[in-house]
Amino acid sequence: MEASVKQDAIVIPGDTPGVSWRVPVLEFSGAKAGTTPKVYIQAALHANELPGVATLHRLCARLREAKAAGAIRGDITILPQANPIGAAQSHFGEMQGRFDLGSRGNYNRDFPLIAASDRDDLLVDLDRFTAPERLKRELLYRALGANLVLDLHCDDESLPYAYIDSAFWPEASDLASALDMDAVFLSDGESSAFEEAVSYAWKQEEGGKGVPLPGRLSVTVELRGRRNVGPDVAQCDADGLWAFLETRGVVDGGGPALRPYAGPAFALDTIEMIKAPIPGTILFHCDIGDHVEAGDLLAVLVPRPGFPEDDVELRAPQAGLVVTRSSARFARRRDDLMKIGCAEMTAAGRRAGTLED
Repeated sequence: MEASVKQDAIVIPGDTPGVSWRVPVLEFSGAKAGTTPKVYIQAALHANELPGVATLHRLCARLREAKAAGAIRGDITILPQANPIGAAQSHFGEMQGRFDLGSRGNYNRDFPLIAASDRDDLLVDLDRFTAPERLKRELLYRALGANLVLDLHCDDESLPYAYIDSAFWPEASDLASALDMDAVFLSDGESSAFEEAVSYAWKQEEGGKGVPLPGRLSVTVELRGRRNVGPDVAQCDADGLWAFLETRGVVDGGGPALRPYAGPAFALDTIEMIKAPIPGTILFHCDIGDHVEAGDLLAVLVPRPGFPEDDVELRAPQAGLVVTRSSARFARRRDDLMKIGCAEMTAAGRRAGTLED
């Protein structure tokens, strides 16, 4: 590897003897560092969400070429697979990458909520913390050294969309355009997820909740669904990230100007979370990308096969865009089935923070 592309690793001691974890870190130094934005991008914090891993694999190849050509202006830190702990946890042959098997905690919740000026405290007395807690502190520490922070995730079956704090909107519409997103969810900054812990830290330095943060960005990018992993889609998304970095002056490229983002931006309180009122086999009647009207049939739940009189129909509470759909075809009671972005407030109510646990 080129001397100008630094390869490092975060080492996380395990919680049992003889175990440790290594998180690879690639650092591309910029020719105009200090005068251009500093970038931090990670993928697979939820370890079983792999579209971002494939995307960063392709992006790093292009960044190496750009480094050799002197086309990188700002410092860029890439963690192409941010959670080796989750990647190693399988149950009956399936990776359990969303929740830690030891603590049952979500890998993308419970990040420390601190002020940016307290960043160094994240690495004090790390031996007091469990491996997942230590991982979260190490990742947050690195992210708080950047101006632009992208956390690459995916949903089950999904259009490309992002959770973007309203403090960054509409400035962040360039990212939505670059990645050809079909929707943006404007979050409220009220959770302890990674990207909101970053924005929380910045807000504490600028006066607290509700302040704008021009020139900065911390965002969760949902790169479609879990099965959307392949060379073509990875290259497309890598090209989109490159276009965003070019627009923000982090790399030189000479590409065409981005078209203005023309998609919808939904407040979280207008997202209809369609849940299963009963357990049963799911028969979906609409797909991601469909526009539905109030009363349209979304799905039928079959609790007792052979007894159609017990089927339960689920209909759209209001008109909207089907952004996500469950990849499962059997639901337990209260499982999430769909997210529908709508124009009006949902009547279902929503607690502050994230849409899902």
